[in-house]
Amino acid sequence: MESKGKKHWFIPDGYIPEQSSGEVESHEAICVLNCHSEPAHLSMTIYFEDREPLDKVSETIPGRRTKHIRTNSLHNSENRRIPVGVPYALEITSDRPVIIQYSRLDSSQKALALMTTIGYA
Repeated sequence: MESKGKKHWFIPDGYIPEQSSGEVESHEAICVLNCHSEPAHLSMTIYFEDREPLDKVSETIPGRRTKHIRTNSLHNSENRRIPVGVPYALEITSDRPVIIQYSRLDSSQKALALMTTIGYA
């Protein structure tokens, strides 16, 4: 049977802009699609240039559902979060194959910039 998705993903270019202009807030999101009947349990490690990784960040995606997760909402059990204005990278593992897309909305200038890409599996 063909697998729908992968269990190990990377997003090397993360950055939550410090500023927003207008009504739309700058943000980033990972969009996770679970095509399987059972929930997918994700574990994430966030890497930085100048500090130790933020690890043991977890999310659950219900079966046959999608979930859009803003990266500024991610935290571990000690409530450590991704700081704004700091480059980072994500490593995501899942106990079930999933599909992961990454998006950034930068509204730090009047002309909004929207970028999206499939993660590297």
